[in-house]
Amino acid sequence: MKTTSHTVSRLSLAVVMLLSTQAGYAMGQAKDQAMDKVTFQLDWLPGGDKAPVYVGVEQGFFAEAGLDVAIRQGKGSTDAITKLATGAADVGLSDLVSLLVAKANDDVPVKAIYSVFSKAPYAFYVLSDSKVKSVRDVANTTIATSPFTSANVFLPLLLRKNGIAEDSVTVLKADPGALNPMLITGKAEVMISWITDTVKNQAQAAQVGKQLTVLPWHDAGLEFYSTAVIASDRFLKARPEVAKRFVAAYAKSVAYTWSHPEQSAEDVYASVPDVDPQQAADTIKSIKGLVYNEISARDGMGHFTPARLASTWQWTAQAQQLEQAGFDPESAISRDFLPEE
Repeated sequence: MKTTSHTVSRLSLAVVMLLSTQAGYAMGQAKDQAMDKVTFQLDWLPGGDKAPVYVGVEQGFFAEAGLDVAIRQGKGSTDAITKLATGAADVGLSDLVSLLVAKANDDVPVKAIYSVFSKAPYAFYVLSDSKVKSVRDVANTTIATSPFTSANVFLPLLLRKNGIAEDSVTVLKADPGALNPMLITGKAEVMISWITDTVKNQAQAAQVGKQLTVLPWHDAGLEFYSTAVIASDRFLKARPEVAKRFVAAYAKSVAYTWSHPEQSAEDVYASVPDVDPQQAADTIKSIKGLVYNEISARDGMGHFTPARLASTWQWTAQAQQLEQAGFDPESAISRDFLPEE
């Protein structure tokens, strides 16, 4: 067969292209294999309060740490704890109170490894022209609350701590979606909700020309840890270095989130198009005090101190009617994975 130089050139080019494609495919495979896969379980629906994990993905903090993080939506703290305990996820978010109860009752194989909200997000909401100006003013009022919120178990303790007789308030339980309308229309004088719902609640009130005042429970003596990053014992034991890299990247994401709320909201939106980025940005700004406050400034971001952890358990045991001396809250956390400072 007669072969021309033009034919040889085309064959050489084809060989080069094939080899380049194969090399690129091999490099891609090697990169995928080098990334450690981690499944992250949310404790609720995506939004501004869940921004750091999405920031970690979109800003590349997890990738820089060699992590490929998949995020799953949640149905509450108990659901998140169960998913981790059964191996359906590696790491996630939960209310620390829920974890303490689960550990005390069932010794679930899950631990908290990083504190996100060093203050509890529970709050009373009132109309801005209400006579209720502080938690101490809720005596002889009607309080609307959801049947499912964990705030309900702490309400009697909060009232007692502030010198309010429990029988001086009338508690109405209704669907979560009905609570704000009940407050706005005067069917209730006070509403129990989370500080993370401030933007949504205020926007709904503004539609009818009204404003709300938020009265955080942590300003009225309810001082304890709340949202935390949790991980399964299986994950922590089998892949401790992965866990350390995850927490370090997550901590970097937390810092970025509250330094760049608008971009962080866009990062949530990029992963979850159903999220309103403006509302997410406003939420990030509104809850900064739960993350950055005198507790985090004194003790360090992500840290659990023995004293505040003990206080968290004391409040939890009283609220849940559990034997306080029968459980050591230290068994529910691990400080081994916090970033070095």
